[in-house]
Amino acid sequence: MKKLRILIADDHALVRQGLRSVLEAQPGWTVCGEAENGREAVKLGLEMRPDIFLLDVTMPELNGLEATRQISRSIPGAPILILTMHESDQLCADVMEAGASGCVLKSDSPRQLLAAVEAVAAGKQYFARLLPHMAQARGRNSGALAAARVPTRLSAREREIVQLLAEGRTNKEIASLLGIAFKTVDAHRTNVMRRLSMHSVAELVRYAVRERIIQA
Repeated sequence: MKKLRILIADDHALVRQGLRSVLEAQPGWTVCGEAENGREAVKLGLEMRPDIFLLDVTMPELNGLEATRQISRSIPGAPILILTMHESDQLCADVMEAGASGCVLKSDSPRQLLAAVEAVAAGKQYFARLLPHMAQARGRNSGALAAARVPTRLSAREREIVQLLAEGRTNKEIASLLGIAFKTVDAHRTNVMRRLSMHSVAELVRYAVRERIIQA
């Protein structure tokens, strides 16, 4: 069996432990790193350059789709599998747009997880139980797919800031975490609120949940 170095990212230690047990039971497969949030996953991924990325879709600081976008920009064609609890055609569109190679449901069997990793390692896509939804997503025209992006009207930096604000971070904390000026964070926050016609953080939180930037 082909040797693989796999990076796993999930904010639950027990989930990471379970994934590691299943993956490392395969000859030649090694979990080279673990991350508990999307930001750490991007950092470790750029340092370790694993053969496969396995990312939970809902993680603190930076969700799996945003992490996928950042990894794909730095490592074009990186084999990325998204882990999720939910199946929908919207999710399929989001996964495709972000640049991931496939999607695995957390309710899938270990056998299905292994099949997904093998497929992505071979340069293929893997959606399995999501295939009916995938067909719907692919059947849309390019304009409809663009409209399904999460969220379409915000830049990557703005989506990061929305997630952190929705998680309860202050402007000062966000500036420190992202390595940018306090005034820059404040300007982004103001622009986002104006563009989305929102007047409170509570509205922003509801938006972040609705657009699956954070989990309710």
